[in-house]
Amino acid sequence: MKIESITLHHLRMNLVSPFETSFGSIAKRDCILVEVHSEGLIGYGECVADRDPGYSYETSTTSWHILRDYLGPTILGVDIKNLSEYQHIAARIRGHPMAKAGMEMALWDLTGKVKGCSLRDLLGGVQDKVEVGVSVGIQEHPNILLDAIERYLREGYQRVKIKIKPMKDIEYVTAARKEFPELRLYVDANSAYNLESVSSLFSLDKLGLVLIEQPLADDDLWDHKWLQTKLDTPICLDESILSLRHTRQALEMDACRIINIKIGRVGGLSQAVAIHDLCYSQGLPVWCGGMLETGVGRAANLALASLPGFSLPGDISATDRYYDQDITLDRFTLNPQSTIDVPTAPGLGITLDHQVLQRFTIIKETIK
Repeated sequence: MKIESITLHHLRMNLVSPFETSFGSIAKRDCILVEVHSEGLIGYGECVADRDPGYSYETSTTSWHILRDYLGPTILGVDIKNLSEYQHIAARIRGHPMAKAGMEMALWDLTGKVKGCSLRDLLGGVQDKVEVGVSVGIQEHPNILLDAIERYLREGYQRVKIKIKPMKDIEYVTAARKEFPELRLYVDANSAYNLESVSSLFSLDKLGLVLIEQPLADDDLWDHKWLQTKLDTPICLDESILSLRHTRQALEMDACRIINIKIGRVGGLSQAVAIHDLCYSQGLPVWCGGMLETGVGRAANLALASLPGFSLPGDISATDRYYDQDITLDRFTLNPQSTIDVPTAPGLGITLDHQVLQRFTIIKETIK
């Protein structure tokens, strides 16, 4: 695949409702759509970096810089025969995994279109439907949280994740467990706790949760190891897992019992598959996290989650959970048993809605 040109779209899209985590609330989501052109075909990828450096140091602005000034020019005119060549090129740039993942996703999509093969099959996926759940942001009052959970249960979701932070934890999660005693329930702290505030998590340990996600700092495997020895509930690591190396270290240290895999966070689909393979070989459950993706990133998440080691429902959710209008003509919908179909058409298996794409694009630039 000789790369002839690359087009970047900086998008700003309205969410159905504001989404609040421990690091802030957003009502509009930024991301970058990457188009890679080769021999009459276009591969699409999504860089999930948002406007603000809350979840990650990467932002849509820094990722645009890396994609436009470094990754793009480096692969332009190159005949990329396989994705390992891209990985070798990208490795020369330190950090910036979300930018790298967005470009790589477009190359995977292009590869699938060239070969007439779906991304699921390229990755080695085995499922045609994947089990999904829904993530509920921090709410003003426990009763509002209960109403939100009830609404999602009526829609057919069978697994709910609650965002938490200090002072928005014990009362809220206890109320949810009391109201929905059989619900598969996750909680996610996004690194909101430290060793001085972590005591409230011990109360949550009694509520039959599936997991407690990323309670402590993103760069602290050691304290997660200590905390896991104090909890019966499995700790799931998210922000702490940036690479296959971090995964190996976390497993060797027993710093967690579950891992959330996000394509953007780990630097691409290739890295996500490698992390899955390591965890699967050691019997450690994994699931696919979400970053409020458009239909482009959502399709990639579904293909990834079709791999055999993804044994827990992910945060992929239906399109209408986040967007009234998406940039793809494909709208992913919830099936019975809380599943979503994995695309089977070549590449990502999606079709862009170019009118909507133009409406949400605030900056566009082509590199030739």
